[in-house]
Amino acid sequence: MRILLPLILLLSACSSLPPLPEWQSPEGREHADLGAIVDLRSGERLTAEQLVEQLASADYLLVGERHDNPDHHLLQQWLLQALVTRRAQGSLLLEMLTPDQQRAVGQAQESIRLGQPPQDLPGALAWQRGWPWELYGPLIEYALAQPYPVMHANLASKEVSAIYQRVPQLSGAVSGRADVGDALRAQIVESHCGMLPDSQLPAMLAVQQQRDRRMAERLQAAPVPTMLLAGAFHVRRDLGVPLHLLDLAAPGASRVLILAEVGDPVTLQQADFVWFTPGQLAQDYCEQLRRR
Repeated sequence: MRILLPLILLLSACSSLPPLPEWQSPEGREHADLGAIVDLRSGERLTAEQLVEQLASADYLLVGERHDNPDHHLLQQWLLQALVTRRAQGSLLLEMLTPDQQRAVGQAQESIRLGQPPQDLPGALAWQRGWPWELYGPLIEYALAQPYPVMHANLASKEVSAIYQRVPQLSGAVSGRADVGDALRAQIVESHCGMLPDSQLPAMLAVQQQRDRRMAERLQAAPVPTMLLAGAFHVRRDLGVPLHLLDLAAPGASRVLILAEVGDPVTLQQADFVWFTPGQLAQDYCEQLRRR
């Protein structure tokens, strides 16, 4: 007993999860589903600890976000911290990083590990303005201080330009299905408020699917277990990266968690789990586009 007791206490301490962050977004604070975590395969509601147990066995963990919701970024950081109590993280992949940034990311991570963090971290990373640093910064700072590599998962800008100049043919029996392309095309039209010229649709669809293919390739090549943080459409089982993992015959098990604002529908066809958060104030982006 004298030998086992310290070990039991140590294991108990290691298994405790970090406290959940407080909600930041203003909308939906009174919604019945606020904070609910649902296993879409069974319809069962889970505790945060049960979710972590379910996710810990995944070789590929795909987490979908709404880019402008601060609660999603806080929960992503919480997941990274919580999963460490259940497994050794192999790598973290980010949609927000491109191949051109990887060397700078590696250098910044090494400097942070040596106790010499860059004074201007977003500058050192050549962080892109399209991803607001005030939202992503705390997560990135945490991840770079960890022992696992932080890796890019997006296309370089020159690759995107090449797709616009010459639309490539997507290879893949699953990701290349007509219904997948039709659904993505409809989403692109809707996200551009119906104002996108038809002539641009083939290239924009190709960029979306080539980004998904790149994320799948990066997952397959990354040290496992790995986590991918990306927009919710990229990680959807019916439209995104999981289809490309199937086409690539990637070994290992995948799990999809979508972080969604209360009231947003998420189905079993799209994900394995959904975690409902409050939402941001509604804005009429289409009206803003029309005014421009």
